[in-house]
Amino acid sequence: MHHIPEDFLQPLGEGIYAIDTGFQRPRFDAAYLIVEAGRAAFIDTGTNHAVPRLLAALASLGLTPDCVDWVIPTHVHLDHAGGVGLLMQSLPHAQVLVHPRGLRHMIDPSALFKGALAVYGAEEMQRSYGELQPVPAERAQASFDEQTIHLAGRPLLLIDTPGHARHHHCIWDARSQSWFTGDTFGLSYREFDQDGRAWLLPTSTPVQFEPEALRASVQRLLSYAPQSMLLTHYGRIGHNAEDVQRLATLLLGQVQQMEDLGLALRSASERHTQLKLGLQEIYLQSLRAHGCPLPEQAQLDLLAMDIELNAQGLAVWLDKQPA
Repeated sequence: MHHIPEDFLQPLGEGIYAIDTGFQRPRFDAAYLIVEAGRAAFIDTGTNHAVPRLLAALASLGLTPDCVDWVIPTHVHLDHAGGVGLLMQSLPHAQVLVHPRGLRHMIDPSALFKGALAVYGAEEMQRSYGELQPVPAERAQASFDEQTIHLAGRPLLLIDTPGHARHHHCIWDARSQSWFTGDTFGLSYREFDQDGRAWLLPTSTPVQFEPEALRASVQRLLSYAPQSMLLTHYGRIGHNAEDVQRLATLLLGQVQQMEDLGLALRSASERHTQLKLGLQEIYLQSLRAHGCPLPEQAQLDLLAMDIELNAQGLAVWLDKQPA
C-alpha cells in the first residue's frame, strides 16, 4: 500500500473534491469526486496506483464504496482511466459511463495496454500503470452527446468534445457552473500560477490531435459561460466567466501557433527536433508574457514531457494532411 499524504484531497465547494492521484509528480494528475446527498461520482480515476487514494477520499468524507453511483472517465488515456477497472472492483453499485469510442477499451483493455506498452516499455508500464483490469460489460455504458445523468437529483450533462482525442467527452455541472474538461481545455500546472492567475497550454498527444475539432469543442464549452474549468492536469482554473475567456484565448492562440509551426516544418529535416524547439519557444514566450517568475530551465523541466508528446501529436496530424 502506497503511503497516502494527508493533503491529497482538496475541497472545491459545491460538493466537489479534487484528489491528487500522485501520478508522476504532486499536483499533476487529478481525479474528481462529486458528492450529493450522500451519493458520489468519480470523474477520471488516475491509474491503478491511485485507487487507494480514491477509496481513502471516500472514507475521509464519511462515505462507503457503495455510495458511488458513477465512474466517468473523460477519455480512455491511462492517466485518466487506467484505474477504472480496479476501482470498480471495490464499488458494488457503480456504473462506468464512457465515450462510445472508448467503451470497448474499458471492457477489454488489452489493446490500450499494448498501445501504451509500445510507447513506454514494460518496466515503465508496471511502475506507472500496473495491470489494467477489465470492467464487466454489464457495468459499463456509452455516453451520448447532450446526455444528462443525475447524481441524487443533481444533473450532470455530457457533451462530445473531440480535438485532443476522439474518445473524449466533457461533463457540465450546472450547480457549480463548471466543466470537467479532461484534456480538452489543455493543461495548467500550479507551478506557473502568477498572482492567482493560471497559465495553460494545449495538449495534442499522439494520435488524434485535430486542431479544427479542438477549436469547435472549446467554443462549445465556452457557450455555457462557465465560471471555472476543472482540469485533470491540474485542478480548478478560472475565477469567473471573464477569466475563463482569457484562458480560452490563450489556449486557442497557442493551437494556432502549433498549427503554423507544424505546417512551416512539414518537410524539415530533423523534423521532430525542430518541432520541439519551436514548441519550446512558443511556451517560453507565452510564459514571459504571463510574468512567470521561474527560471527558464525550470519552466522547460516542467514542460519536458508535454513538449515531447505535443511534438509527436503535431507530427501525426501533419502526416494526415493532404499534400
